[in-house]
Amino acid sequence: MPLTKANWVPNEELAVGKGATIQQFFAAVDGDRFEINVAPWGEGQLVVNGREIARTAEAKDRRQAFSTLKQAAERYVRGDPVDLTGNGKIRLIPAVKAKLLQGKKGLVVGIANERSIAWGCAAAFRAFGADLAVTYLDDKARKHVDPLARELEATIVMPLDARMPGQMEAVFDRISKEWGKLDFVVHSIAFAPQDALHGRVVDVPLEGFLTTMQVSCWTFLRMAQLAEPLMKKGGTLFTMTYYGSRTVVKNYNIMGVAKAALESAVRYVAAELGPKGIRVHAISPGPLATRAASGIPEFDKLLEKAKTKAPAHRLVSIEDVGAATAFLAHDAARLITGDTIYIDGGYHVVD
Repeated sequence: MPLTKANWVPNEELAVGKGATIQQFFAAVDGDRFEINVAPWGEGQLVVNGREIARTAEAKDRRQAFSTLKQAAERYVRGDPVDLTGNGKIRLIPAVKAKLLQGKKGLVVGIANERSIAWGCAAAFRAFGADLAVTYLDDKARKHVDPLARELEATIVMPLDARMPGQMEAVFDRISKEWGKLDFVVHSIAFAPQDALHGRVVDVPLEGFLTTMQVSCWTFLRMAQLAEPLMKKGGTLFTMTYYGSRTVVKNYNIMGVAKAALESAVRYVAAELGPKGIRVHAISPGPLATRAASGIPEFDKLLEKAKTKAPAHRLVSIEDVGAATAFLAHDAARLITGDTIYIDGGYHVVD
C-alpha cells in the first residue's frame, strides 16, 4: 500500500537543540508503522526515530522535507534503494509499538557496516526496546560503525579484535561495571586467511587452520564464558553460521569446517548453561550480500541459486534475520535452545 497524505498523522512536537522543534509523524504501511521525525529546514536536519540521518540543503521548507521522506518511505517499502540526492541513505527503523525487550541489555559483536547481519540484529533489538553495547574491529572500521552506534543509541561502543589479547575481556569488564548484567550476546564474527579460505581443505596450513578456528569458533566459547556470570537471571547467546557447515558449498572451504565446529559448540554450551536459564542458538541465514560474503568466489551465482531454489523464491534480508533473532531473546522462546535456526526462506530443505 503506497503512503498517502492520510497516512501521515501529526504527533507531538519534540524539543531539540537550541529551542528548535521537530515534528513527529507515523506512516502506516501494510500493518507496519514507521516513526518519522522531520526537523525544520532552518536546522538543516532530517531525522528518523529521533536520530539524525542526513543534512540536506535540498529541503528548503517543511513541505519539501515531508515529500522527500514520504517518497523515501515508499521506496523503502518496495525494497528499492533509499537515497536523498547527494546526502546518502535514509534508514527507516520500524517503530515497534510493543517494546518486548524493554529493560533488556545486550552486546552485539560484528557490525562492519549497514549491510552486516549484526547490524540487522542490532536494529531489531533496539526497535524492540533493548539497550545495546556494540563493538568495532579497529580504527578503520570505527568510522563506519560510529554512525550506526548513534542510531542505536548504544551506550557502550568499544574496539574488539578477537586476535588482540585482552580486548574481549575489556568489553565484558565494562559491561559488568556499567550494567552489572547482560541479557543477550550476538556473536557475528568469522575469519579465515586468504590462503586457507581459497585453497583446498586438505591443503590448509596449521597456522591458517588455527586462526580460522580461533576467530570463527573459539571466540564464541570465550564470550559464553565471559557472559555466564552476567546472566544470573538467564539470557540468550547467539552466533551466526551457514548452510556450508552441513553440506559442501563450492568455495566455502575451511569456513564450512569452522561453522560445523561452531554448531557443535552451540549444542554443548546449551547443555552446559541450560540449567542456569541461558539459551544458545546458531542462526543460519540464507546467502546474503554482506562484506564477509564478498570474499567468497562466485558468490553472485550462489545468491541467484538461493533465490531460485528457496520455496519463498526470494533472498533473506538482514531485517528478516534481525527480527527472528530478536524474537528468540524474548521469554516467549524460553524453551527453544541448542539448535541451528534456519532463516533462509526454506532454502536448506530443498535438494
